[in-house]
Amino acid sequence: MCGISGVVGPPSAGAVIEQQLDLLHHRGPNARGHFDGSTGLVGQNRLSIIDLVTGDPPITNEDRTVAVVLNGEIYNFHELRDELRRRGHEFGSEGDTEVIAHLAEDLPPVELACRLDGMFGLAVWHERRRRLVLCRDRVGKKPLFYWHGADGRFVFGSEIKAVLADPAVPRALNPRAIPAYLTFGYVPSPETFFDGVKSLPPGHVLTLDEGSEPVIERYWSPPLVGTNGTTRAEVSLEGAARKVRELLRDAVARRLISDVPLGAFLSGGIDSSAIVGLMASVMAKPVETFTIGFDDRDGFDERPFAAAVARRHRTNHHEFVVKPDAVDLVEKLVWHHDQPFGDSSAIPTYLLSEVTAQHVTVALSGDGGDELFAGYERFAAGLAARRYAVLPEPVRRALHRGLDLLPPSALGGKAQRAQRFASVAARGLPDAYRCWISFIAEEDRNALLNGGRDDWALQDYRDIWLGSEGAHPLDRLLDLNLRTYLLDDLLVKADRMSMAHALEVRSPFLDADLIAYAMRLPPSTKARGLSLKRVLKKAVADLLPDEILKRGKRGFGVPLDRWFREDLRHYVNDTLGADDAHVRRHLNGPALEQMLADHRAGRRNHGHALWTLLTLEVFLRREGW
Repeated sequence: MCGISGVVGPPSAGAVIEQQLDLLHHRGPNARGHFDGSTGLVGQNRLSIIDLVTGDPPITNEDRTVAVVLNGEIYNFHELRDELRRRGHEFGSEGDTEVIAHLAEDLPPVELACRLDGMFGLAVWHERRRRLVLCRDRVGKKPLFYWHGADGRFVFGSEIKAVLADPAVPRALNPRAIPAYLTFGYVPSPETFFDGVKSLPPGHVLTLDEGSEPVIERYWSPPLVGTNGTTRAEVSLEGAARKVRELLRDAVARRLISDVPLGAFLSGGIDSSAIVGLMASVMAKPVETFTIGFDDRDGFDERPFAAAVARRHRTNHHEFVVKPDAVDLVEKLVWHHDQPFGDSSAIPTYLLSEVTAQHVTVALSGDGGDELFAGYERFAAGLAARRYAVLPEPVRRALHRGLDLLPPSALGGKAQRAQRFASVAARGLPDAYRCWISFIAEEDRNALLNGGRDDWALQDYRDIWLGSEGAHPLDRLLDLNLRTYLLDDLLVKADRMSMAHALEVRSPFLDADLIAYAMRLPPSTKARGLSLKRVLKKAVADLLPDEILKRGKRGFGVPLDRWFREDLRHYVNDTLGADDAHVRRHLNGPALEQMLADHRAGRRNHGHALWTLLTLEVFLRREGW
């Protein structure tokens, strides 16, 4: 894994690229270098994973007319290199980056991207053509940001801070960012908090020729049945499970290629446990596994489940406990994200990456299993909402009133979730789904915004949904989740928090072949009623202890409700409750004070909302906005 950056424009780019490389040092501390073209410079900070001897940047083709910088891994580079050698290409290194340089000699940008199997954000500089090409992997595992000025200057980087290193790039607040952020906990791609700084969409390439505007082209779309000519895989649950097991095994094997030590994140859930089980079945020595946990007062501690998997597969297991002072990391987390980030599980992910990086340089994770195989309860709720929405209005009102009378602890603690479901289900999809995933409840968000709305983000959300019309509702929900929550939350968190410690994280569930097959499976193989991830559970059942298969879904959560009421009460009050808090310049102060008071008194649990506002406050203070 690495950090890449570059500038196309006047000669002053030389000083800028050095500053970019300084800012991205954490992503690649082993080597750095840049290629100086006539009008464009591309640079790279290298984290050495494969080809430790000859793979340092800059990497070019034979005559140095094509230079490539790569953040990520190309898993099919051996096959591509053999093909290129048969066609007469000569190689000076043994890694994957040079393969791209030689491919770029012969292929146009879209065809080049289509040939690559991996996770990547990359840049190709064609010196003869004075052309820059940027490519991003299919689902967005690796980031890539850019800015294009009116005078033609173009700046890019793996992180926003590298783009802002160029003094030509203005640090201006995107006026649409805050309303969208309060809903999603992030600014939906391709927008960012910085006006004019964009994220290259996943599955796209950007081509910039001298004197022209950038051209952005899609090279991959999620293979959604009912769109793009994709057809349903007609297969039984048993047959699907066998194929999923085969594809997942192959995906894990491809991600074990490394010249440095590797291990795995282990949460005790089905996804990461399955990855560890498959790793243990093919590795000659015990798998290094790493788990984060909390004290068990709130039921957030997954260490016992992870330990059961570790014993089952005889791994070399490491544990780490998060304590409330971890929130002191908020300044670091915002710096690494370059923006506010509402997902509080960034705290344990940062600390898990820190302890993991002390032992290995590469870690496999279970990211993507829920997104491919319908692992979240909200998917079942989405299907139920379709049926709820067609009930007669009197029936819905009666159900709603009945649920409102129940105490939160009723129905085995599920009353609160049922109430939340009924409160918005009648809106239908995708609006009900958006309400369920919102970081700040709609009524609180409206109060904070003085009645303002995030119309831009909401419309984009609906447009993604409308674009999948004709597909099965579950497939549409999975597609929506893949292109929003996975892209802008889970993958961002995994990348920034791991690369903060120069740790490479690989995600076998996001393998291109596995995605293509999983998205074609009948919906019933994934979810039936409240039975979720049916085909995946069947595919990996022999790898997991019974208690892992039978336990309910738990997120990588943080006990913020208690932290902000007890240990960190004064911290959040001194930050968000201060008269000079920067959030008060943009949000309704009395509404914020009411949320703080309600949380302190225990009238409502605003832990996640307060974390969302806390990271926003730290960001606004840093920028002086």
